[in-house]
Amino acid sequence: MYRFSNTVIGFLNLFTLLASIPIIGGGLWMARSSTTCESFLQTPLLVVGFIVLIVSLSGFIGACFNVAWALWVYLVVMLVLIGTLLALTIFGFVVTSEGGGNVVTGRMYKEYRLQDYSSWLKTRVQDHNNWRAIRTCILGSKTCSKISTWTPLDYMSKDMSPVQSGCCKPPTSCDYAATTLIPQDPDCYKWSNSPAFLCYECDSCKAGVLEDVKISWRKLSVLNIVVIVFLICIYSIGCCAFRNSRRSETDYPYGRNRMSKARPRWDYYWWRWWNERRDQLY
Repeated sequence: MYRFSNTVIGFLNLFTLLASIPIIGGGLWMARSSTTCESFLQTPLLVVGFIVLIVSLSGFIGACFNVAWALWVYLVVMLVLIGTLLALTIFGFVVTSEGGGNVVTGRMYKEYRLQDYSSWLKTRVQDHNNWRAIRTCILGSKTCSKISTWTPLDYMSKDMSPVQSGCCKPPTSCDYAATTLIPQDPDCYKWSNSPAFLCYECDSCKAGVLEDVKISWRKLSVLNIVVIVFLICIYSIGCCAFRNSRRSETDYPYGRNRMSKARPRWDYYWWRWWNERRDQLY
């Protein structure tokens, strides 16, 4: 059992070390791509890849070669990583707790309102630079072209994704046949039949994007919980490996086993003095 923890940590870190290579390669490949949507993943992939590489390398060296300081660095970074993932998971559940679609009578799809989502998400999506990049992504993904040939019956009987519902059509409540000016949803006036515009500047489009973000973030948070539990188990094994490495650097790899001299009882010296006096008298 002395070498078991070191062996487990060594194999696990060798696996993650090899796994970090395609992650970094994917990030570098995306850097050469001209697609805006892919460039969003470039920086996170490179950061995650290099962190995994450094952590795995330090853990592998420390476990296989009994280098205590490398395992110490490994455990510190692992602890920071566990804390960061835990904070991000809690933050994700809090941020995505609001929102959700509104049922449209006689339709299979739902419609989304920007005011239903958290202020943090709304601030991000309302930023001009952020929205310009997101809009380019939607145009490049051909999301709206997939429903461009739908008939009125299709709109009544088929479902849509949140982005299609918010960006590819005007709100269902819009009445463009009205002969008199009546109050309508502000998004009704932002709609355009041009494929380059449609409802990309509508609040409903931004809400549809946030609904997609909410769904994806919830799935990621559940995955984070599984990863955190796994990392805690690995961290526990790493602590055992670190202890083993510290022992191997001393003269007592299995712990100190010395015998210490027992202290004499409180009456030992009195008893010794009495015996010496008695010997002198007799």
